[in-house]
Amino acid sequence: MIIKVCGMKESENMIRLAELKPDYMGLIFYPLSGRYAGKADKNVLAALAPSIKLTGVFVDQKPEEIVDKVLEYQLDAVQLHGKESPDYCLLLRAALNTRQPQKRVELIKAFGISPGFNFSDLDPYNDRIDFFLFDTKTAGHGGSGLSFDWKILDQYSGNKPWFLSGGLSPENIREISNFAFKNLYGLDLNSRFETEPGIKDINSLRSAFQLIRGQKNPEKEINKI
Repeated sequence: MIIKVCGMKESENMIRLAELKPDYMGLIFYPLSGRYAGKADKNVLAALAPSIKLTGVFVDQKPEEIVDKVLEYQLDAVQLHGKESPDYCLLLRAALNTRQPQKRVELIKAFGISPGFNFSDLDPYNDRIDFFLFDTKTAGHGGSGLSFDWKILDQYSGNKPWFLSGGLSPENIREISNFAFKNLYGLDLNSRFETEPGIKDINSLRSAFQLIRGQKNPEKEINKI
């Protein structure tokens, strides 16, 4: 199971998280977010293990602004968390290919999920992005700490792999094994592992990593999800 930790902004916190070897580390470049990472130390980011995919999170920003951030911070993935259309995704992919042809940047398109969500709306995105991310639908753009009814995801019949987000915590991560999710690719951990917005509780994350990866806990062995 792939692990993505999102909403990082402080250098020391990033360094400590990197020791846990997450698969993705998310930086939010939406200025209105309390987890805004616009002042992230580029030297610290450059020194992280190449296996950690740096992911920039954006909300309805111009494609050229996103490409600028990709180049500035050497991002490996872009997560779109607004109302970006399929055509927007196509334009962004073209801009990325033009300005950085030597590196393919992954595109993740997030959607807020609530009862009545129409999964057929995802179809036009299939050939334009790499992953979906299913989050809790709120008035904001993620990071609410609230989970949604995961049974809704039984309605997803597509083949595109996806991340599960929205209020994941050490308590409810255990419940994932009770669901037969199709093409679940990874878990996106954020606000339920924080001491304050943008600052992660590394000990809590370490426990979650052990649970997800099926590693031995000092007190008991936890079955792999």
